[in-house]
Amino acid sequence: MATDLEIAQAAKIQPIGNIAKAACLKEESLSPYGRYIAKVDPAYYRDLPRRAKLVLVTAITPTPAGEGKTTVSISLADGMRKNGKNVMLALREPSQGPVFGMKGGAAGGGYAQVLPMEQINLHFTGDLHAITAANNLLAAMVDNHIQQGNQLGIDPRQVCFRRCMDVNDRQLRSIVSGLGGRTNGVPREDGFDITAASEVMATFCIAEDLPDLKARLARIVVARRYDGTAVTCGDLNAEGAMGALLRDAVQPNLVQTIEGTPCLMHGGPFANIAHGCNSVIATKLALKLADIVVTEAGFGADLGAEKFVDIKCRQAGLFPDCIVLVATVRALKHHGGVDKTMLNQENIPAMLEGCGNLWRHLENARKVWQRPVVVAINRFVSDTQAELDTLYKAVAEKGVPVAVCNGWAEGGNGTLELAELVAREAENNKATEPSFTYPDSMSLTEKIEAVARRIYGADGISVSPLAAKQLSTLEKEGYGSMPVCIAKTQYSFSDDAQKINAPTGFTVSIRQARLSAGAGFVVAFAGDIIAMPGLPKRPAALGIDVDENGTISGLF
Repeated sequence: MATDLEIAQAAKIQPIGNIAKAACLKEESLSPYGRYIAKVDPAYYRDLPRRAKLVLVTAITPTPAGEGKTTVSISLADGMRKNGKNVMLALREPSQGPVFGMKGGAAGGGYAQVLPMEQINLHFTGDLHAITAANNLLAAMVDNHIQQGNQLGIDPRQVCFRRCMDVNDRQLRSIVSGLGGRTNGVPREDGFDITAASEVMATFCIAEDLPDLKARLARIVVARRYDGTAVTCGDLNAEGAMGALLRDAVQPNLVQTIEGTPCLMHGGPFANIAHGCNSVIATKLALKLADIVVTEAGFGADLGAEKFVDIKCRQAGLFPDCIVLVATVRALKHHGGVDKTMLNQENIPAMLEGCGNLWRHLENARKVWQRPVVVAINRFVSDTQAELDTLYKAVAEKGVPVAVCNGWAEGGNGTLELAELVAREAENNKATEPSFTYPDSMSLTEKIEAVARRIYGADGISVSPLAAKQLSTLEKEGYGSMPVCIAKTQYSFSDDAQKINAPTGFTVSIRQARLSAGAGFVVAFAGDIIAMPGLPKRPAALGIDVDENGTISGLF
């Protein structure tokens, strides 16, 4: 069986100019990065109205192996195109952390991939590096200001802006910087986040354009003075230089699927820490160019979809016309209590037991966010026909449109039924007022509790004294109207990865709060979630190589 990389390398990829022409993109708006990638300047399309229906692809609670949400997104768009629809994808860029760690890249799989997958997963057009550079420039300017007289009165013990890098490196989570004498700076506790979890990444993906990005960067709180008042990026006059670093990065990247469907791939915040959606710039541009736009939000619907609705849609004036909820037989058996070593064996009772997870996600989408939903059963080679038939019947009995899709093995041909169902639901959905999980008027603590109760199924929340103080301070400083972004494990509705399926009788423990003023939300850290992952015992990097001809192997 061919690997994802072998399939990608064997695919016949079109010159990016052909893809741009088919998408009705103006040649003068393109900046090619080689033959198969181009930056698109959205300024050329500023006056075009929105025309497309927006389809959000999300999923049930995942397992560590992943359930193929990106693969479904890509093959769904390919299937719609085969059905005669004018469709475009709007996806996130991969972080190199998962690529070299455990999860792998984010360009799809099998015959449902975005190309050129090697470049996309390794550096791409340098957007994440530009974000890293802008982030670390600001961090350097904070420390330099303290070193050069500290006119703003920054308390070195209250610097809250962290450095970042696009690699999993637990060694850098907590460090002491500025050692080695006065010429090397002021010693203080410091640390790194992974770039995808950084505030600059979150800000980048919420911004409407470059001027808005600069204004948002200026609002980032980097430290506090000795009297407790906030010091911002704007106080340091750093937003101009950061904007210059991000000038090219802010333009979406045009790529293609194996079947030639256009894709705008741009921005990549993690959904278990940040808000897990591609950039507003890319999404809004796609909505002007196609009739249907397929996008996705990271991890399960309790994370990515909730943040897509309550953060991205709230700020950007968007709302999905249809939600696709991806489920797999394997993941449902996992939620039904089957050990990971036994997931390839038929077990219909366990699968049905695990459907409690699917039903909770389904209820959230239909009753809380009030969206039409289609369930996509993403087929794996180990699934038996009896399992697929049973799951299909169980979903259909809930009165929900459902289709088995096989995009990994068949590309767009494997999602034709799903594509027809989703297009019908999206096109028939009349514009309605957005239905959020909570109103702006709630306090930050009330918003966190609303998500915990309404989306997770929790009995409530437990807020540490530190988090309570932080949330109270943010309320007093005028940030109380912001949405909340809960950082928690992706493997459970709760903040405990061991509580699988649809747990009840639990509380969500909030241990810390962090302001993301540039992105316009407050992050609440639940359980033991962290913003800098570590590498696994056997990282994927051990199997990746390049030969004398420049051919990469082991990427998947």
